[in-house]
Amino acid sequence: MKTLIWTLGFVASFFIAGCSSPGPSAAADPQVARITVLYDAFGKASAMQKDWGYAAFVEYGGKRILFDTGNNPDVLAQNAKAKGVDLSRLDFVVMSHRHGDHMGGLAYLLAVNPKVPIYAPKEGFGVYGADLPGSFFRADSSLPPEQRYFDGAPPEVMRFGAAWPGANFRLVDKTTEIMPGIHLIALVSDKPGTMELKELSLAIDTPEGMVVVVGCAHPGIDRIVEAAARINPRVHFIAGGFHLVVAKDPDIDKIVTILHDTYKVDYLAPGHCTGEPTFTALRKAFGEHYLYAGLGSTFQLGARPMAIAATGDPSRSLDREDLESYRALLATSDDLDERVVARVDR
Repeated sequence: MKTLIWTLGFVASFFIAGCSSPGPSAAADPQVARITVLYDAFGKASAMQKDWGYAAFVEYGGKRILFDTGNNPDVLAQNAKAKGVDLSRLDFVVMSHRHGDHMGGLAYLLAVNPKVPIYAPKEGFGVYGADLPGSFFRADSSLPPEQRYFDGAPPEVMRFGAAWPGANFRLVDKTTEIMPGIHLIALVSDKPGTMELKELSLAIDTPEGMVVVVGCAHPGIDRIVEAAARINPRVHFIAGGFHLVVAKDPDIDKIVTILHDTYKVDYLAPGHCTGEPTFTALRKAFGEHYLYAGLGSTFQLGARPMAIAATGDPSRSLDREDLESYRALLATSDDLDERVVARVDR
């Protein structure tokens, strides 16, 4: 029954998308299931501005979710306006991690939606706020009160401020189902340069499998997918940054094999810090199950995820301007799949 309801909803949203722009409707529609890239550094020419960073607008089950805020508040404002996305109407926000190219747009978000719930990773003395037990430090009762923290009587819990006072942060330190079917995967990076960095990924358990949105995948895209597969072994769709932007070919090949052969990911739409050589390698491995994810792309979710063209037509995975950008992106590839080109040109 659950699958039937999903299928009917997907069919309905398919026809709705074909008659309207991919921008949000007047009210959240529980039948709409799609992801729109609001911030990235590549894409076709449009009113949207390219910049290094990432943000995605996720609509699912009647919920309107902003995942990350990009690098610059003015660019986020411009891009949201260009796509018709009203950031004053959100159910919640997910901040994947504390790097500036993912949280730089928070100033604009809070200006238009100051009380929106914002899920963020919990870190000791973190920029999103934190708390620690009052006993976290070593005490020495032989000292006089004036030399002791809190005169020797610290509070049971010590709470620390955020870089954005008044923001409605909800800190997450373990993988959590924040509402039915919607999970936040919490992992910690063990990679040089980002050691101990905590990161959240959004994982939605759909009838088709897990839909996963990642920010930078600093803990490793393989570990994130592994965690998602523990919720539902079928990983249906992944979007976002895979953090392989400077990776060597053997490391890229290893991740591609894990995603394609080990976890048998159905579809993916990589962007941001995935890296140009990784785009090429993933495209070769996944063929038509690889979706171009340039700035402004909107993906209709469901049994067969697909990109919605600017006209709102979901029957084509790429429009002509997208195709030009796509060809440039894969210019180093010797075997661009002509079936994709033919599908757009026909």
